[in-house]
Amino acid sequence: MKRTGLLHLYYGDGKGKTTAAMGLALRAMGSGKRVVILQFLKGGKSGEVPLLERLGAKVYRGKAGQKFVFQMNEAEKEATRQLQNANLTAAMADPADLLILDEAGSAWELDMVDKALLQKAVLERPAEQECVLTAHAAPKWMLDAADYATEMKCHRHPYQRGISARKGIEY
Repeated sequence: MKRTGLLHLYYGDGKGKTTAAMGLALRAMGSGKRVVILQFLKGGKSGEVPLLERLGAKVYRGKAGQKFVFQMNEAEKEATRQLQNANLTAAMADPADLLILDEAGSAWELDMVDKALLQKAVLERPAEQECVLTAHAAPKWMLDAADYATEMKCHRHPYQRGISARKGIEY
């Protein structure tokens, strides 16, 4: 069967990776497509999630606690790893025209997901399923597999001037 669902990769150190992915989710839902979103390593509140869910997207997210991975002890890392794998397994089982794997690159890089399972979700997905990956540092296999590869490069960011993330803009 010929693949009709393409792979999008938004990566780099600039702002806009998740924003671009969520914009595509809105566009897809506006055209009647089924959308499944998995946000690796993200907990807390983010303004787009409740709205996307109300519009019909299935969203998986969370981690064991609110710490960054580098702040976690080994038990917290293992609990987070298990949650990420469970979320990925559930997301793969949900029928979707568009599958978004937000922060897949970070989950890969930080060893917070079963790497074989993540590659299977991306490389062995249904032929008609569109897929979006976001990553700070994209692993080579993601770059090689991507049909669209867009690098977000930071030239300037308000955080560099001490301006904290703002609700409704950065989260």
